[in-house]
Amino acid sequence: MPVTHYLALSMALLMIGTVGVLTRRNIIVVLMSIELILNAVNINLVAFSDYLQNVNGQVFAIFVITDAAAEAAVGLGILIALFRNKETVHADEIDILRW
Repeated sequence: MPVTHYLALSMALLMIGTVGVLTRRNIIVVLMSIELILNAVNINLVAFSDYLQNVNGQVFAIFVITDAAAEAAVGLGILIALFRNKETVHADEIDILRW
């Protein structure tokens, strides 16, 4: 399969993730959109790693996956703490960090 198919899939995931981050109010949807963006990056890394016959892209993709898992865990922890204080998951209604 040519690398252009992987790039097209990656571009579609990147666009969906970007639109989700920029247009949604729900923090859970924003976090899922960030995960889509990171998956698009991983597809690019693995596709170019296979195309260039080099393992470095696949190793770096594993680091991105671990970073995405840490981001999800920390993000959901913060979201639970904010929900307990404000009882909302809408990004524009959370002003707890303001003085």
